[in-house]
Amino acid sequence: MPEFSIRPATAADLASITAIYRHHVLHGTGTFETQPPDEPEMQRRMQEVASRGLPWLVATRAEGGLVMGFAYANWFRPREAFRFTVEDSIYIAPQAQRQGLGGRLLDALIDACTACGARQMLAVIGDAANAGSIGVHGAKGFTEMGRLPAVGWKFERWLDVVLMQRALGAGAETTPA
Repeated sequence: MPEFSIRPATAADLASITAIYRHHVLHGTGTFETQPPDEPEMQRRMQEVASRGLPWLVATRAEGGLVMGFAYANWFRPREAFRFTVEDSIYIAPQAQRQGLGGRLLDALIDACTACGARQMLAVIGDAANAGSIGVHGAKGFTEMGRLPAVGWKFERWLDVVLMQRALGAGAETTPA
């Protein structure tokens, strides 16, 4: 099994991030986007996440430093009241899937978001048949909170969304700092 390291993403990673995401848009149901965004759009998204003090991480292969996956968290919704609740996003290059990388990225993202003061993390999983994502989130302490049937239309079929949630740090037990 190859070794990976996880670090904050930089502008130099944008081409790889864009290529990985493009693959998922065109071939997967983990995102409901149907048109792959270009590199400037991915840069805009990365800057938005950074402007909120939230993490955007990449996993690189130890040998050669190739970006094999990325993960980030952003506010669940753009309204200010949601600023302590983040939604995670994780995408793995096809050749690096099923090697434990998604779980490692999720662990790092949970730690980084907790350090940023986030109190709840949500997973909005496109496609209820995405057993890998549901399993990884469940293994990391997320609980299924509900399903939204037939809310996405992609690849000529209806897709459900699975909502999962996990408290970070003190969760809702104390007032956020």
